[in-house]
Amino acid sequence: MKIDFNCDLGEGEPMTRTRALMRWISSANVACGGHAGDLKTMQTCVRLAGEFRVRLGAHPGPWSRSDLGRGALRVTPEELELLLIHQISALDTVARRAGMALHHIKLHGALYHATESNETLASRYVATVKRWWPRAKIYALAGGSVVRVARNNNIVVWEEAFADRGYRDDGSLMPRNEPGALLTDPKAVRQRVSDLVAHQQVTTVTGQALQLRPQTICLHSDSPKALELARTIGRLMQNEHFLKSA
Repeated sequence: MKIDFNCDLGEGEPMTRTRALMRWISSANVACGGHAGDLKTMQTCVRLAGEFRVRLGAHPGPWSRSDLGRGALRVTPEELELLLIHQISALDTVARRAGMALHHIKLHGALYHATESNETLASRYVATVKRWWPRAKIYALAGGSVVRVARNNNIVVWEEAFADRGYRDDGSLMPRNEPGALLTDPKAVRQRVSDLVAHQQVTTVTGQALQLRPQTICLHSDSPKALELARTIGRLMQNEHFLKSA
């Protein structure tokens, strides 16, 4: 089974780390001025994605930098669509100037979770992508609401699982402030990725086996030991011929 390896980038990490992470991944989700990122970081990420032949994706998030877009969020469907047009268009413009196209769109933080828990927001998100970026794929939570809505609307969606996050039994991610929410041990992360690719499952926080069928696996660039984890995952996927190359 071939699988994509994605990472959220341009979120304030040192550009030396951005470059180092690009060496191991196959898709980059680039912050586009909302929760993080600016013109310079977008330009750098686009250039590096081209240099390392990495799929380029937009990573729009709430207009909230103080909590990196991960705090409480209230957004209407109309506000969501305008936010997406603002942020994705910014990265799309930078990409086109560099001769690159957007491969995918992946929401960040509170937006990601809001569209999973609110059917109206999920529908507006999918409709916005279909209207403005019909060739872009959506990366969304494996087994979640956005995946279902996208498929019902004939939008290509890649189901996403997480290498560095704890899962509840219902398939949702554990809040970051709870014990077990973050996986930082390279051995545990390696086992997580191996289980996802070989058996299409993850072990939840209660020890249950949760069946998933991901097409892409995410590592966060701000995770503790992010670069070590990226090397661990990248080597596993390359050595076992798991990686879906760009």
